[in-house]
Amino acid sequence: MSNFELSPSYNHLISEQRLQHLGPRSEFVVQFWGVRGLIPTPGSHTSRYGGNTACVEMQVAGKHLIFDGGTGLRLLGKSCLQLQSPLEVHLFFTNSQSNRIQGFPFFAPAFVSENCLHVYGTAALNGASIKQCLCDQMLQPHFPYPLQLMQSDLHFHNLTSGKVVKIDDVTITTAIINHHQKSVGYRVSWKEYSVAYVTDLPKSSNEVDRGRIAQITKGVDLLIANATYAPPAARNHHEPDFDWDTAVDLAKTAEVKWLIISHHHPDDNDDFLDQVQLEVQSIFPKALLAQEGLVFPIV
Repeated sequence: MSNFELSPSYNHLISEQRLQHLGPRSEFVVQFWGVRGLIPTPGSHTSRYGGNTACVEMQVAGKHLIFDGGTGLRLLGKSCLQLQSPLEVHLFFTNSQSNRIQGFPFFAPAFVSENCLHVYGTAALNGASIKQCLCDQMLQPHFPYPLQLMQSDLHFHNLTSGKVVKIDDVTITTAIINHHQKSVGYRVSWKEYSVAYVTDLPKSSNEVDRGRIAQITKGVDLLIANATYAPPAARNHHEPDFDWDTAVDLAKTAEVKWLIISHHHPDDNDDFLDQVQLEVQSIFPKALLAQEGLVFPIV
């Protein structure tokens, strides 16, 4: 996993963008470090959109929030080491599947004793807490170094649906949005601004799940959502069924200002995603497909 790097051009881009969005005029900024679903897909055909799995950073009123810890988390961690210590980070997981947690063992700030790391997540389908899931993947034979070697001040928080987390004047509202996977959706609110991170949208959902999704997405400035697909079947790019309509329909119904679709299928190369973005924008003009290095200012 440690070999999944951004290209040199993306590393330069991220350095420039980080300097820009840490400025005093940017108080709520979203940055994408991993945008791929299921499994990392490095290669020449995914270099523009990126091959790292899910990781989104939000800097809100001086607070450092991270959503999901796929392989993009390692790159974010390397960037964080350039910031002045001590560093306090709040890391929220949507679920404990491998593509959401596999970057956690490589998150460098967690090994710095002066730093403080808050970790949030729900119990997995087998009842394991988020702490247990993260511990298990760092045990032999899966990984050579146990979680206990992380020297930062670690705090684990078990979430339940509807739990509200307050970090000073930043509010994070949670909801179980996919009961089949016990996946969490998040709404981050600060002053009159808000972002929804809802990346486990099913193709169809029951009335309870639809109500929870509506609760955390209504009227947000930015909705980050996934396209839906049925893994791990190979994609037939000659068929016009791209399964982006679920996210677009939600964006319309929730009356969001902007939509960014992330968690791209491993088989979707850059040229194909370019075509998809044009199709999505023809239906919902204020829409983008997420790319590694994309910085989206909310205010």
